[in-house]
Amino acid sequence: MSFLLPCPNCGTRSVYEFTYGGELRTRPAVDAPAAEWVRYVYWKENTTGVAREWWFHRQGCRLWFVAERNATTNEVRDSYFYERSRAKSGDAPA
Repeated sequence: MSFLLPCPNCGTRSVYEFTYGGELRTRPAVDAPAAEWVRYVYWKENTTGVAREWWFHRQGCRLWFVAERNATTNEVRDSYFYERSRAKSGDAPA
């Protein structure tokens, strides 16, 4: 299904210019148990509503950013660079 995705650097473009990078999640510590790494790598939330996701603008500025997208309707509520995401949610750098 096609939809428009706003790149925070280049503006709104077709989703076909981008590569989906997965859900935005907190990365486990380097010395975390193997079970925690397995959960991080293989288990996905697969949210029905709004999800925070990584996107890469491969046919534009070639930058990674975060988009808040409703996975059911593909409506994009917001898109921004990761630094703003950390400030917004209080995430610590990984």
